[in-house]
Amino acid sequence: MDTIAGWDGAIVIAYLAATIAVGLSFGRRQQSSQQYFLGGRQFGVGLLLISIVATETSTVTFLSVPGLAYRPGGNLGFLQLGLGLIIGRILIALFLVPLYFSGQFISAYEVLQTRYGPAVQRGAAGLFLLTRTLADGLRLFLTALLLHQLIGWEMTGAIVALTVATLGYTCLGGMRAVVWTDVVQWCVYMTGALLALGLLAYQVQGGVTSWYALAAGAGKLQVWNLQWNWQEPYTLWAGVIGGIFLTMATHGADQLTVQRLLCARSPTAARLALIGSGLLVVVQFALFLLIGICLYVVQEQGGLSLPADAVQRPDAVVGYYLVHGMPPGVTGLLIAAVLAAAMSTLSSSLNSSAGVVVRDFYCYWYPQASESRQVWLGRWVTLVCSGCQAGVALLAVRYLERSVVDAVLSIAGWTTGGILGLFLLGRRRRPPGTMAALAGMVIGLTTVGILWWQTALAWPWWAPVGTCSTVVAALILERLFPVPPASPPMVLRS
Repeated sequence: MDTIAGWDGAIVIAYLAATIAVGLSFGRRQQSSQQYFLGGRQFGVGLLLISIVATETSTVTFLSVPGLAYRPGGNLGFLQLGLGLIIGRILIALFLVPLYFSGQFISAYEVLQTRYGPAVQRGAAGLFLLTRTLADGLRLFLTALLLHQLIGWEMTGAIVALTVATLGYTCLGGMRAVVWTDVVQWCVYMTGALLALGLLAYQVQGGVTSWYALAAGAGKLQVWNLQWNWQEPYTLWAGVIGGIFLTMATHGADQLTVQRLLCARSPTAARLALIGSGLLVVVQFALFLLIGICLYVVQEQGGLSLPADAVQRPDAVVGYYLVHGMPPGVTGLLIAAVLAAAMSTLSSSLNSSAGVVVRDFYCYWYPQASESRQVWLGRWVTLVCSGCQAGVALLAVRYLERSVVDAVLSIAGWTTGGILGLFLLGRRRRPPGTMAALAGMVIGLTTVGILWWQTALAWPWWAPVGTCSTVVAALILERLFPVPPASPPMVLRS
């Protein structure tokens, strides 16, 4: 195994130290639950926009998206998903953001309590905690696996180091620390990506003309796929329809992103940050895909020699190039970029999970809990959640193969459609009763699970199927077994 040393090692250490220092600097300013979980609701558009983008960009995204363009038959088709991402965020801004700003909510699932009652609130919150712990534990495992493969870090040590580094500033600094370190981490990984693209472009023989000829000749520059193929994830229809539902689920019904929106100074700031993040994510996707195309061109020209195992795994090509194809110093920055992509997602996950435990469970049983008590408990829950995620990662080291990890991460997408269905039903003047809502969500999750197990339905369609089956099932059950609503309808304001 290779190890990093000299300038590269110094840069990685400096990045970790700077990130932790920035986060810890906010540790003494958390006096209330609003400050700890929402940063006092004082964030502007720019900070929230970058924080949302950094949170949804994990190590897997940083490495796998270039691999989609690099692999045989790969092209720019992934950008079709961008249309759905932008439209979905516009719909969230119009229809769901007013719901979140209709009260002093900290958790997204507190909204469900006002519409259905506490059983639905805790059911959705518990589902979020379970899937978030599993998904982000596996992301932690994947990041540690990458560090093990590329620079020789021992797996257990890498998992522990990443957990401790992320936990330190998240536990003490709360949401303000998370958002500001998100900004730092976004700058780091975007700088790394731009450097990688620039150095790859410099290695292309014959300049832009040669690059275009090779890329176009291999079909790498194709964007649109108008086929109706339910098994193909990268078509225009899957990108638009699936992308709309997927985005509404992940950004409109998931605490990880909704918590960011609740940090905004106003509903208008939340809307602008959300829509702007969609535009920035598409630009980011284009950058990552161009890196993959440039890797393909450089390799075709004989400028990059890859081992056999890296050629067989497209996402491994990017990681291999980061370590072996960059000059000293730049490699360290790119390794720091990989760490930044991982830590931004993990820190957000820990803080949002702690907020859900405190607000949706503890405060339900102890509604008179003081602000200081909630902050104290939030820090301890953050510690416990980080331990759970590290435990999942350590179990994955022992029991999971890499090919299984991707499938398990995809399974986490099952829950998004069902929970989105509850929020959409909550927009009705008189939403379904508690049992109809819970049963509808279970039916939605089961439907997606059956389709995943028995068919080859592409993953962008999972969220639409989960959402629609949840809504239809709940409405049918409401008609068959009418029950008075758990609470009076809530008046929504824009």
